[in-house]
Amino acid sequence: MSPSDFASAVLAWYDQHGRKDLPWQQGITPYRVWVSEIMLQQTQVSTVLAYFDRFMAALPTVKDLAEAPEDEVLHLWTGLGYYTRARNLQKTAQIVMAKHGGEFPRSVEALSELPGIGRSTAGAIASLGMGLRAPILDGNVKRVLARYVAQEGYPGEPKVAKQLWEVAECLTPHARVNHYTQAMMDLGATLCTRNKPSCLLCPLRSGCQAQLLGLQSRYPIPKPRKALPQKRTLMPIIVHNGEVLLYRRPSSGLWGGLWSLPELDDLQGLDHLASRHGLQLGAQQQLSGLTHTFSHFQLAIEPWLVRVGSAPGSVAEADWLWYNLATPPRLGLAAPVKKLLKRAADSLTAGESP
Repeated sequence: MSPSDFASAVLAWYDQHGRKDLPWQQGITPYRVWVSEIMLQQTQVSTVLAYFDRFMAALPTVKDLAEAPEDEVLHLWTGLGYYTRARNLQKTAQIVMAKHGGEFPRSVEALSELPGIGRSTAGAIASLGMGLRAPILDGNVKRVLARYVAQEGYPGEPKVAKQLWEVAECLTPHARVNHYTQAMMDLGATLCTRNKPSCLLCPLRSGCQAQLLGLQSRYPIPKPRKALPQKRTLMPIIVHNGEVLLYRRPSSGLWGGLWSLPELDDLQGLDHLASRHGLQLGAQQQLSGLTHTFSHFQLAIEPWLVRVGSAPGSVAEADWLWYNLATPPRLGLAAPVKKLLKRAADSLTAGESP
């Protein structure tokens, strides 16, 4: 297949089968495309739909996002994971307002200089949001092209990625580039799936090397697997009159800027925590554990429900607060912390005595 035949086949398929009713495809702006692309990184479309609608309802413009309290942005992001994405989202909005007059720059190079925007995301913003010719290489497109050319090597390796970028650049057309970009993402999401690809329905099957060789399951070459290291932490859920003690994590690192439960090595650390906040420790009950998997390790969480007998009042430090379980404030919470707070609320509502 020549590059022009490739693009024609992709566009013909898009006209008949491509997705055209996703929320970010309506009232298209660079802002809406950008937010959707950041949300879709390592996240399924079905998950993103509700998050995108809520985010746009609360922060409909780049100016709204730039001026929003960080806690509001993280609250709207709670459950999507990879919270650096949310912090970079706001940083970029502030830069767009301060340095670009509220308008996204109209080149892949300039877009790629903004926090959290890599080459592929910049290409998607440029092509989908601005109609500019720019190749992309997100996970879905990478899979389509790796199979189409039977690309050897793990695509995460710089040399292999460079080769796939050259393929993407060669095949990207000059006309209808926004539809082509969407079609390539749709092909990877709906036909050229990771498992059991629907090759008989694919418009590229006559030129796809993996399909011609019968090696669709081989490509793209997977990343060499390594066993994830295990870490453990104890999280006390310190409760008084339906309120739980939380602290804001540092802005850098895991769960940066989110509100979390304290972390201890063991229960002996409770005494220091109680002394720090002027609390009188009461009964303690171990709850069922929780394992949270990060990209580079697994965290085994041992939660304990701990009642305190003295009224907490206001905590002395700015990065600590009492979180009301019945009327929770709009804060950014780490996903496992949100689960543990619900578990604690259920336990307290059920009247279980720790």
